[in-house]
Amino acid sequence: MRRFELTDEEYKRIAHLLPGKTTDPGATARDNRLFMDAILWIARTGAPWPDLPERFGKYDTAYQRFNRWAKSGVLSRVMEAIGGDVDLENLLIDSTVIRAHQHAAGAEKKG
Repeated sequence: MRRFELTDEEYKRIAHLLPGKTTDPGATARDNRLFMDAILWIARTGAPWPDLPERFGKYDTAYQRFNRWAKSGVLSRVMEAIGGDVDLENLLIDSTVIRAHQHAAGAEKKG
């Protein structure tokens, strides 16, 4: 198993929320798990969609599907379903301070 992929247990918890099941109208999605792993890879690496590894398929297809699922609320339902296990109390966000020139902050020029 690769570092950014869902475990069997994790996928079982969200599989019923994903479109493309045999009980859904339309085409059956055979690669929902691979697609969710692609989303996690993008989210965890911070890479742009064009850098998505080939094992996940075409990046533009994955991005379009991601966009459709986000707009239709699929991803919101998945996040709500797993939200109970998210521990934000100990969240650590790394921040770097970069000094900017005084004019970059809107200060008036002197002299």
